[in-house]
Amino acid sequence: MSLIRRAWAKYIPQVHHVSGKRLFGSLGIGSQCVTPAPLTHGIHVFHCPDEVGIVAKLSECIASRGGNILNADIFVPEKENVFYSRRYSEFLFDPAKWPRAQMDEDFLKLSKTFNALKSVVRVPSLDPKYNIAVFASKQDHCLVDLLHGWQDRRLPVNITAVISNHDRGPNTHVMRFLERNGIPYHHLETSKKDKGESDILDLVKDTDFLVLARYMQVLSGNFLSSYGKDIINIHHGLLPSFKGGSPSKQAFDAGVKLIGATSHFVTQELDEGPIIEQMVDRVSHRDTLQSFVQKSENLEKQCLAKAIKSYCELRVLPYEKNKTVVLFPAYFGQSWAPNHRSLNS
Repeated sequence: MSLIRRAWAKYIPQVHHVSGKRLFGSLGIGSQCVTPAPLTHGIHVFHCPDEVGIVAKLSECIASRGGNILNADIFVPEKENVFYSRRYSEFLFDPAKWPRAQMDEDFLKLSKTFNALKSVVRVPSLDPKYNIAVFASKQDHCLVDLLHGWQDRRLPVNITAVISNHDRGPNTHVMRFLERNGIPYHHLETSKKDKGESDILDLVKDTDFLVLARYMQVLSGNFLSSYGKDIINIHHGLLPSFKGGSPSKQAFDAGVKLIGATSHFVTQELDEGPIIEQMVDRVSHRDTLQSFVQKSENLEKQCLAKAIKSYCELRVLPYEKNKTVVLFPAYFGQSWAPNHRSLNS
């Protein structure tokens, strides 16, 4: 054996007639394997006046309890003394180190230290899902898509009720789906003088937020203040150029080249609340009215679903008077795939 081969031989492990079972056992794999404690995702949102040391203290809080930060989205507006942070972190939960109640207490101390305007911590796998009610009128493409998103667990919500000013027949695909899944459907007669808002308030008192999935009724300022929680709306991007009845046909006849959809918070100013999500698509002279409408409805479904998901993941923060800060994940750019299945499936 050469000098080089003899030197290397000292560092090469010699294995003689060792079975696979015995070898894995000697490495601590198999029956003697020590399974690492599972990691659980936690989300923390922090909004406070800006000052030196915020990031350090937040990081220290998580690290001191054995947590590992995966990424942190931080935004400090230019010329403004405001700090926005959203951390999507993996925490190694050990009841002796960081029980859920202790986590709330730790972040509460930090919020007091920095006079936080908002400090929210959420553990999606442990905390209850958001309870929502979905409002819809006659058009049901957005409603159907949300029901599928709930059924497939793509949306982190519980749909507690569907509320409508439209009376759907008992044998329609929407009603059959709701009956199979135990979701109540409330048809409320509305008029210009009576929107049924007192009845609606009774139906939604246990919800965390509301979703207007093409609900063609205007909620009054009294309802908004009485409900007191967030309401997310969707509308097509043809406003304000094409109002009234058949806006898609108006836009089609006008030969528009871009169509869109906007999801926003509901305020007393009609369709002028802070924007959460917007999407656009190109149309051309090759589109028929049918394909034009289908593209527009697909945008509305995708835009609304993405807005709800961002909201539930604590990615949406208020900014200035009528704006939002939306902190996107690292994989931003992946589109929400529209669901074209029938509710009969």
